[in-house]
Amino acid sequence: MEATQPPEILGLLSDPLRWQVVVELGRSDRRVGELVQLVGKPQNLVSYHLAELRQAGILRARRSSADGRDVYYCADLFRCRDLLNEAGRSLHPGLSLASTQPAVAARRRARPRVLFLCTGNSARSQIAEAVIGHRSAGTVEARSAGSHPKPLHPNAVRVMAERGIDISGRPTKSLTRFTRTRFDRVITLCDKVREICPEFPGSPIAAHWSIADPAAAGDSDEMTYPAFEHVADEIDDRVALLLADLQGRPLETTHHD
Repeated sequence: MEATQPPEILGLLSDPLRWQVVVELGRSDRRVGELVQLVGKPQNLVSYHLAELRQAGILRARRSSADGRDVYYCADLFRCRDLLNEAGRSLHPGLSLASTQPAVAARRRARPRVLFLCTGNSARSQIAEAVIGHRSAGTVEARSAGSHPKPLHPNAVRVMAERGIDISGRPTKSLTRFTRTRFDRVITLCDKVREICPEFPGSPIAAHWSIADPAAAGDSDEMTYPAFEHVADEIDDRVALLLADLQGRPLETTHHD
């Protein structure tokens, strides 16, 4: 790259509206209408910037499983990190996001409490609960539940076992079990559950991860297993970001492409 040509990421994120959109989508997956309300700009303008950011690979989009007419947008924060890192190095070889000062250990009186929700509590939310428990080594208290619990999916057990985590003995639970429990974060991983998610005591921070049900990707366990692997990888990446936020430290993770 020539010194007179600034990296594309700087131009893309220099616009205040685009920056706000990426920040909002880094916190939670959103639909266009929700972004319009959050940023206070016309829908056609928001849609234009969404298209530009998608073309640059900074955003991803997926059609909602709750309403096929809606689309959920998600920020690819790992790509943003990599592009910003490249921009720093292009300015000077000594500049890199990896060279930031070490994190100061977070001072908390109690472990953060996180609740993951999906429909059946048979795969996505169970995977998220297991991953955050494993990654945090118990420093985060995690629970999972479903709006309509059903037995744990064998592919969820298999995909986690291949990552060295045994969830075979975990029960599935109804979200009604936790409606009086206080959490710091409540995260929905299913578009349908997001539409009916109840309010929880203490007004916890809510976020949505729009992740398709891997069990719906085929007619047999063998056919759907690749979808379970993809979902486990995506959840692992998202949990790494969540932990960095909860624990107030730089992200340390291997991104799954």
